Amino acid sequence: MNNPLRVGILGCGNISPAYFKGCAIYGRAIRAAACADLNPEAAAARGAEQGVPVLGVEEMLASSEIDLVVNLTVPGAHAEMNRRILEAGKHAYCEKPFALDLTEGIGVLRTATAKGLRVGCAPDTVLGAGIQTARRLLDEGMIGRPVGACAFMMGRGPEHWHPNPAFFFRRGGGPLLDMGPYYFSALVTLLGPATTVTALVRSGMSERPSLHGGLLPVETPTHLAGLVDFASGVTATTTFSFDAFGGSNLPRIEIYGLEGSLSMPDPNGFGGPVSIRRKDSKEWEEVALTHEYPGQRGLGVADLAEAVGNNRPHRASGELAQHVLEILLAFERAAEARAHYPLTTTCARPEPMPPTLAWVDAEATLAG
Repeated sequence: MNNPLRVGILGCGNISPAYFKGCAIYGRAIRAAACADLNPEAAAARGAEQGVPVLGVEEMLASSEIDLVVNLTVPGAHAEMNRRILEAGKHAYCEKPFALDLTEGIGVLRTATAKGLRVGCAPDTVLGAGIQTARRLLDEGMIGRPVGACAFMMGRGPEHWHPNPAFFFRRGGGPLLDMGPYYFSALVTLLGPATTVTALVRSGMSERPSLHGGLLPVETPTHLAGLVDFASGVTATTTFSFDAFGGSNLPRIEIYGLEGSLSMPDPNGFGGPVSIRRKDSKEWEEVALTHEYPGQRGLGVADLAEAVGNNRPHRASGELAQHVLEILLAFERAAEARAHYPLTTTCARPEPMPPTLAWVDAEATLAG
């Protein structure tokens, strides 16, 4: 791209420096042009740190110097703010989740279509070398026709380390809404869209002790187990838990085919390792990563910007995020009904990433 899209960072909290770094690394596609926050002090501090102009929220939406806004507001504001960004004539890219209910997400997608603009959503870790290497092995038939898969996120909960963990246990939180987007974005990227969810959910405790004292009320399930069927014929066994206080030895993601098995890294990261075991092998073998570009938050933003310039679909799309959102919400709906939940959304399987990227700024990468 000759002219990088000018990016406004809306929300100057803990995740924002990662996106500023991404704007530098993928500097041939995107450039950080300003920041804003409802808290003027937070915006001023981040702007000084990153060397960018500080705007008010309304100023950013109205600015002719901004082409795309990265929406890093709290989850409950994602959908409404995305709509406002699009209505202001700018492309939108938000942190996960895409919305807290399907109606909100549908509204965002309709606004983007009506305005002729792009909307994207994290996670973009699925565009990193780890998952993309696994995607290539899968597409090349290295494990034959996939039949089954598993995905496990087992932990003891964020109240043991997070300075302000209360929101993890409110509506829109829990292990599935928090971490599920990473896992299911990866599974849809690897296997294509899902069709049906069956699940059981529960909470291990009604209150959780906070790291800083006091008790946190639990308003969302903290242990969720589900079976997810994919249109490609694969069934995935999944569990997401904040109640595994002793830890776990379960894999993050594995796919099982008629010719072998594939093991993938934590989908919350961009790298490896990726391992394969063919049906005639006695041991797992780690595979060299096939993609040679840096992984960093903002990769999905850069891919969206590059897609705009080349008139192609972007990969971390709103349609993918809306489909993943319905998969996540379906766990509780299926559990309440004690029945299979047929999904109403679908999406195209994103195109694989190329092994190298022309829009990486080599100098910024070395400096970072």
